[in-house]
Amino acid sequence: MCDDVWGLVAIIDLFLGETFLMVNNLEKNVLINLDKLDGKELIDISGTVLGQVKGSRVSVKNWRVTHLKIKLSSQASEQLGFKKRFGSASVCMPVSLISAVGDVITTDHTLSELRQTASITECPE
Repeated sequence: MCDDVWGLVAIIDLFLGETFLMVNNLEKNVLINLDKLDGKELIDISGTVLGQVKGSRVSVKNWRVTHLKIKLSSQASEQLGFKKRFGSASVCMPVSLISAVGDVITTDHTLSELRQTASITECPE
């Protein structure tokens, strides 16, 4: 399925109307209902909370989850350059930056490394 060590793929169940996320790694494949990701915190490698998952983006061309929509914390929003006058921004984070999915979602990058990543963009509402 994926040439990477691990990747995320959306699987659509047209009969039940539910969307699942398949997490592939060298050890196993795990299906996760995309709805279960909403509200999970995203943390960086140092343990800093970057924000919360508020959705995902799926390519209908190949049914792969391409991005997670993250509502940034105030600190992360400011440090990543997405600070808004009122509230914090929502960004689309490529799933290639995600290292693990569990009780929280983690990235193996620091906030300062993510600041230099051009692939994180503001997500349209």
